[in-house]
Amino acid sequence: MNITILTYGSRGDVQPFLALAVGLQKVGHGVTLAAPHRFANFVAQYGVHCEPLAGDPDELSLLFNDAGSNVYRMVRSMQEHIFRIAPEVVKGARKALQGADLLVHSFAFTTGGHSYARELGIPDVSVQMFPVFAPTRAFPAVGMPDTRLGWLNYFSHWFFTQVFWHGGNAGYYKLRRNAPADFPARLFWPFNPMPDRPMTPLVFAFSPVVLTRPDDWDLPHIHLLGYFFLDNPDYQPPDELRQFLEAGDPPVCVTFGSMVNRESERVGRAALEAVQRTRSRAIFLTGWGGWRPDQPQDQTLFLEAAPQDWLFSRCRAVVHHGGAGTTAAGIRAGVPSIIVPHAADQPFWGRRVAAIGAGPRPITVSRLNADALTLAMMQADSEAIRRRAKEIGHLIRSENGVGQAVSLIEEHADTFKL
Repeated sequence: MNITILTYGSRGDVQPFLALAVGLQKVGHGVTLAAPHRFANFVAQYGVHCEPLAGDPDELSLLFNDAGSNVYRMVRSMQEHIFRIAPEVVKGARKALQGADLLVHSFAFTTGGHSYARELGIPDVSVQMFPVFAPTRAFPAVGMPDTRLGWLNYFSHWFFTQVFWHGGNAGYYKLRRNAPADFPARLFWPFNPMPDRPMTPLVFAFSPVVLTRPDDWDLPHIHLLGYFFLDNPDYQPPDELRQFLEAGDPPVCVTFGSMVNRESERVGRAALEAVQRTRSRAIFLTGWGGWRPDQPQDQTLFLEAAPQDWLFSRCRAVVHHGGAGTTAAGIRAGVPSIIVPHAADQPFWGRRVAAIGAGPRPITVSRLNADALTLAMMQADSEAIRRRAKEIGHLIRSENGVGQAVSLIEEHADTFKL
């Protein structure tokens, strides 16, 4: 098959789909991965054809940070960013779909991707990095506060979907009038039963060890398969990183991934003070929006980036923002995670890591200070959390989310032909 994958966002939104693309190619499928243009070289390193999409994910990251975990503001942020660049993005998406036999789409392409698939008469698969579009009484929707009321949890998922559908699609017909050949002729929702085609599979690319499948996810189109990991066994660390790791005890890694935060200096200074108070060696991955001090710091290394799958297992703990990909890498490494959520699904994953015992309770970025982070680092160093993180890491490493997803995609394609 020729398979097109549509995704948009930060590296955490691209890397799992690149892992899936590599897995599909290994079994003989042709794959085109459409992703923001800044990731074209990253994708090409793995031998996957990339169709670059317009736009700068930095802008979306900053908007998400401003929105926090407010569902309405999250969708408005997507709307504000994506609708501005939509004409160019859909041109790239339409080009990526040429000759496709099956379409895989991410959160940002949930509606548009499915609508393209219906227009082309090909099957599609929705892959999500957090629990969405599958109502449950077990826990609230991303962006909603914790509650023990099952009916309220269920309502929160319904409400999230309504905001996504109506807010995300507002202005679609106005945009389509200006470029009718690029946009799908009509928008369809992928998870409504249709007599003329099988239901679109809803694949959750996270582990049932981290989030147990609820009893009310008993619908056959919902699949909880495990994380999609992208390994780089050929990675060779730069001399400064290798020498730092060899010079002492395992460090704490501090990384906020692709988060672009207006208060990055305040966050960075608080983290630096906390590692100094706990007398920890530390590696700061500064990322796109990171801060670094003017003067060198003892027992502390500042780097732009390093592969999480390689680095985290060599650390004693990880302080991070709680993005789905970074959370997965931290858990897989078998070390405690100290999560400082910034926005979107990050508070949800912070609560989940604490609930399974792999880290202390999360500290929201607005409440982060040296005192709170120092206490969390001391809690993460407890025997109970270290032991639990190690146990969970072992379980996660035994899973094969990409392999299961490849099998499901092939099975769905066969079903679609019947």
